[in-house]
Amino acid sequence: MCGIIGIAGINNENVVNHIISGLEKLEYRGYDSAGIAVVQEGRIEKLRAVGKLQNLKTKLKNNPLSGGIGIGHTRWATHGKPTENNAHPIASEGVAVVHNGIIENYKELKFDLQKDGFIFETETDTEAIAHLLQREVNNGLSPRQAFQKVLGLIEGSYAIAAIFSSFPDVMMAARHRSPLAVGFGKYVCLGSDVSSISAICSDVVYLEDGEWVEIAHGRASFFDKNSNPIKPTKQKISDDLINTGKGEYAHYMLKEIMEQPSAIRRTILYNRIGGEIFHNVSRILILACGTSYYAGMVAKYWFEKFLKIPTDVEIASEYRYRTPIIGPNTLAIAITQSGETIDTLEALEYVRKNSNSKVAAVANVKNSAISRVSDFVFYTEAGVEIGVASTKAFTAQLVILAGIAFRNHEFLTREFQNLPSICEEALDLCDDIKGLAPKISTANSAIYLGRGPLYPIALEGALKLKEISYIHAEGFAAGEMKHGPIALIDDDIPVICLCPHNELFEKTASNIQVALARGKNIIIFTDLSGSELLPPETTKIILPRIHTEFTPIMYAIPLQLLAYYVALLRGADVDKPRNLAKSVTVE
Repeated sequence: MCGIIGIAGINNENVVNHIISGLEKLEYRGYDSAGIAVVQEGRIEKLRAVGKLQNLKTKLKNNPLSGGIGIGHTRWATHGKPTENNAHPIASEGVAVVHNGIIENYKELKFDLQKDGFIFETETDTEAIAHLLQREVNNGLSPRQAFQKVLGLIEGSYAIAAIFSSFPDVMMAARHRSPLAVGFGKYVCLGSDVSSISAICSDVVYLEDGEWVEIAHGRASFFDKNSNPIKPTKQKISDDLINTGKGEYAHYMLKEIMEQPSAIRRTILYNRIGGEIFHNVSRILILACGTSYYAGMVAKYWFEKFLKIPTDVEIASEYRYRTPIIGPNTLAIAITQSGETIDTLEALEYVRKNSNSKVAAVANVKNSAISRVSDFVFYTEAGVEIGVASTKAFTAQLVILAGIAFRNHEFLTREFQNLPSICEEALDLCDDIKGLAPKISTANSAIYLGRGPLYPIALEGALKLKEISYIHAEGFAAGEMKHGPIALIDDDIPVICLCPHNELFEKTASNIQVALARGKNIIIFTDLSGSELLPPETTKIILPRIHTEFTPIMYAIPLQLLAYYVALLRGADVDKPRNLAKSVTVE
């Protein structure tokens, strides 16, 4: 949540355009407001705007800024409403700060600063950081000394970058529980993710928790959490970390939906599941949030059926607050697109502190926080995913989890190779799925039904519709419909059913008949064999035939397309749905 960029130029070359270009790559992390600050002729000059980045760019045309060092920010509001006054950068007299995270003790800090005469003008916790730095600089400390002292005072999660009017060649930055990278190329840069600085940097250092950096006169000095100097290793920025734009597509989400066959192909190719991960394992614990949690729910079906290992799936944001019992010989698997999801990271650390469990991660971002603390890491080779609603990262997660489950099953391993081409066939049904959108776009609510491993896909389909079209939607296990949700069904509410012709077909078909007796807007995703046995008065999308174990992966794709086309009809911003951000780095 929130995106940070900082650039220290050379020979006072104006860096404003580079900062704006970086913010364009970060806008998916938050778009409640955006801002930029530079040091200009010994003063902090800043410009901020509410809403999307375009509003800031428009302001810049009329009020141009110029500076050789600067910071920028895209905000997802936590403390304080999304107003221009609360937008970052937040400045004190001669210090400007951008911040991602939450300062948990800001009220106590604010009280002390007010006693010292500092006046607070925003509702943000970040303002305390700016005033703390200003106080220490006023007391004669250098930026490095002031920053070190302030890091010892603040508590919570943060990525911070700061610039100083009295020190026009200095930028300070730190991270704790929130990602921040330092890039090297023509300039020294900071970025919440590498894609934001990849256009002007070729190498990168990923800050670890508690580490901080001083960028001064074109050089970077790194320090550990105890403020001891360190020399971290630079890494080359790989091509898969670069955002290449939307190409021929109207939206990133559509582009990323269409990229799924190639993402699945790469994920199968580059992941080999070794037997050592299961050595001495008698239970599996899956930790995840949101869409990744639904991937874990599917994995539970696969793991218990094929690995014969009891599996628990836990919502990471709830897990550590109930004193859970972690049995011996447990394998904990964290599933996360960004690898930085704070709830999942905290849950994983609870497991580390309270057991001797082995830890595995399924992530899409290399060198992310969760991948660095795991014993085994499986990377979804989906490439950069910009659309806030996850699509290709989700199906790639399912591919990894299926690969873990099916590793000793020769037939299913061979069948895996057919999955990308079958998913391509499913994508060929775009026009048919687009034709369904008017049946849903005017509804106030929708119901999704599925059985077995398609139950979590029903949950995920409902989530996609909620996320980007703002239609209330719920997913249910089809057999549970008669235990309450059936009260919702009438002629107006769409009931979207996942019903492939498999061992659960007759049960699901029976549930469809019950829904049809109470409503007429029944939409079924099935295959050719199933369509011939289902009521003719229902609307059907006939998907390619696929082995039953792979249906969760393929059936997720048309539900993504359905949500996309419904959102378009409703005029929603598909890539930047309201109130959401891509990477959730606050609790």
